Amino acid sequence: MKVSLVTGAGSGIGAATARALGGRGDQVVCVDIDSDRVASVAAEISGAMSMGLDVTSKEQTDSAIRQTMENFGRLDAVVACAGIEVGAPALDLGVDTLRQVLEVNLVAGFLTAQAAAQAMRDGGRGGSIVLIGSINSHMAFPGSTAYSTSKGGVLMLGRGLAVDLAPFGIRVNVIGPGVTNTPMSGASLADPERRAALMSRVPLGRPAEPEEIAEVAVFLTSDSASYVTGAFVPVDGGWLAR
Repeated sequence: MKVSLVTGAGSGIGAATARALGGRGDQVVCVDIDSDRVASVAAEISGAMSMGLDVTSKEQTDSAIRQTMENFGRLDAVVACAGIEVGAPALDLGVDTLRQVLEVNLVAGFLTAQAAAQAMRDGGRGGSIVLIGSINSHMAFPGSTAYSTSKGGVLMLGRGLAVDLAPFGIRVNVIGPGVTNTPMSGASLADPERRAALMSRVPLGRPAEPEEIAEVAVFLTSDSASYVTGAFVPVDGGWLAR
């Protein structure tokens, strides 16, 4: 049985990923800053545990990995789904906002991956780490400077980690969701004009459901993906193909 940890597991892609990994039979550790919400998700998954913590804190992240190892004795997979999106035109973008987005979307991903990789290395079994990038890892919308910068960084973080961690049998890959039906995208998808503009760019003509992103994370953390590392996997309905 694999032991998997998912950050941002309180909602959206993170919650769907935690449920999907639980459905595979994994022992799942659900992590989110909202302790009540993530506990509710964990309660749906047989044998899962939850932790409320701030993934931008190295101390709290290290503690989560340590508790996982103490409880289960191993860590096989980590999916770092925690993220935020704050939009503003570049000329109006405050440096504090930029730093906040980079801290949550990029730095926290590094902290999670680093702590997990240290545990995986010490365990001697290898493992798999999946980071959540975006189509914005490769392109930008108007007003998305902070978000696109962070997700471009996630892409290169994944590649750098894949190279550094390969000698320990640890694979690292990045998923690039397109427009997905999550609370983060709720306002855009609820606006008929904005939704139509977004969907006009998607060859499949609809947003993804969180479960469709989660299934790719399940594959990348499985033994079937044993030779996949350093990859960027777009799950975008064809957006980047245009």
